[in-house]
Amino acid sequence: MIQSISFIGLGAMGWHMASHLKKVSGQVYVWNRNFEKAKQHEQIFGTKAVSLQQAVQADIIFSCLPTSQNVENLLEIYSPKQGSIWIDCTSGVPDIAKRLNQKLKHQGVDYLDAPVSGQTVGAERGTLTVMVGGNQTAFEKARPIIQAFAGLIEYVGGSGAAFAVKAINNTLMATHLWALAEGLSILKSQGVNLHSAMNCINHSSGKSNVSEHIMMQRVLNRKFEKTFALDLLQKDIGIALNLVTQNNLQLPAFSLIQQQFNQISKPDAQQVDFSAIVKILEQKNQLELC
Repeated sequence: MIQSISFIGLGAMGWHMASHLKKVSGQVYVWNRNFEKAKQHEQIFGTKAVSLQQAVQADIIFSCLPTSQNVENLLEIYSPKQGSIWIDCTSGVPDIAKRLNQKLKHQGVDYLDAPVSGQTVGAERGTLTVMVGGNQTAFEKARPIIQAFAGLIEYVGGSGAAFAVKAINNTLMATHLWALAEGLSILKSQGVNLHSAMNCINHSSGKSNVSEHIMMQRVLNRKFEKTFALDLLQKDIGIALNLVTQNNLQLPAFSLIQQQFNQISKPDAQQVDFSAIVKILEQKNQLELC
């Protein structure tokens, strides 16, 4: 019986995801590196801010940290209790998921890689897409808990499979953004009204989530609102390219996309939304997509 849930990492996504867990448990513990944020979460949502040592002792532990290495480092220091389930919502590395799965299995703990997609608005509304990899029995046990913040939950395979799906998904999103920006650059050079062009595209075969939402809400209105930092997308593209290399596949498009998105280096990439990469294309062509 699930008695307690903890959520480790209250970033842009985790803040909202953790807030939904009160629907399924009266005991929801939260921890964040900036502990003041955990205290704020407690005051607003009725969760309980706890130490990291206490957080890892819950029956269900969610982690949503910047990288897999952050999670692995944490588990070098703290050990969850036997019989618990660790659900890692980090956009992580498949090989590290497999390693953590084996490590925790020896401790009597199930590990699921469960990255999410749907942006902060999906996290706030509780409609995220959650892809899950790992032991299927553990997944079925965890499903009702995950459902608290999910619109779609899909089991995609063994340990590391969900991290792979997430990396490919985000690389495809990056590909759509860059390709659309190139297409709009051509139209801009032809004197075409881009808002009218987007209306046509979004009622035709060229539409995508990028054309329907991201391009309209961040680029054409010149807001470039930061909800997903560029360096995190760069990380996900890198994970996808590592899978290409590991499997000795000949897939040139992804390599080209990586080159484009790596044109902004850290720390600048940490400070801007991923959509700001469009500005590089604009500068090269001396035009503005608006």
